[in-house]
Amino acid sequence: MEHIKTYNCIEHQVNDKTIIIEGPIPAEKLHQYEFHHELTSFRPASKQFQALIGIADLPEGRIIIAREEETIVGYVTYLHPDPLERWSTFQMKNLVELGAIEVIPDYRGAKVASNLLRVSIMDPFMENYIIISTEYYWHWDLKGTNLSVWEYRKVMEKMMATGGLLPAPTDDPEIISHPANCLMVRIGSNVDEDSIQQFEKLRFLKRYQLRSLREGL
Repeated sequence: MEHIKTYNCIEHQVNDKTIIIEGPIPAEKLHQYEFHHELTSFRPASKQFQALIGIADLPEGRIIIAREEETIVGYVTYLHPDPLERWSTFQMKNLVELGAIEVIPDYRGAKVASNLLRVSIMDPFMENYIIISTEYYWHWDLKGTNLSVWEYRKVMEKMMATGGLLPAPTDDPEIISHPANCLMVRIGSNVDEDSIQQFEKLRFLKRYQLRSLREGL
């Protein structure tokens, strides 16, 4: 599968600041920007920036950034699921994961994250993908936002909906370990029925494996 990437860009006003939201951004272009020191939700900023550069180099990898002048203040990543994760079981070439989305504290609540998702799906090739995002409450910034688990989930669902991702049931053990966790899914309009059926098996992998075992016996 050839992963075609088409650049898109919008301007977003936050108070008196103009934020450029653009992508997908190739690795060589990322090197030209500074990475804000407060983008530390997943790892230290310098290491997270190197991770983004690595993702941008992948055939399917996509990095959408929000920047103030030459400084990256937010980003969202897309790539194939980790080979060790459940979601890579069938090695679906048209399945990508929204791996991370982050915005510096000063711009949270200002629709920067929503616009990162909106720019992501402006590329028509995104209609060829099943996009997933695994949401675990222990990754949420409950302390920084002073929101309860359920308030945060409501905000998260609203934000993800701007990118077309909606909650979907699954029997994934980590997700069902807490009722606030959820799987978010967007199925592109060009995804074929065979892929949709394969993804259905993936969402309910335990049920599929048990059924296969019974039929094998």
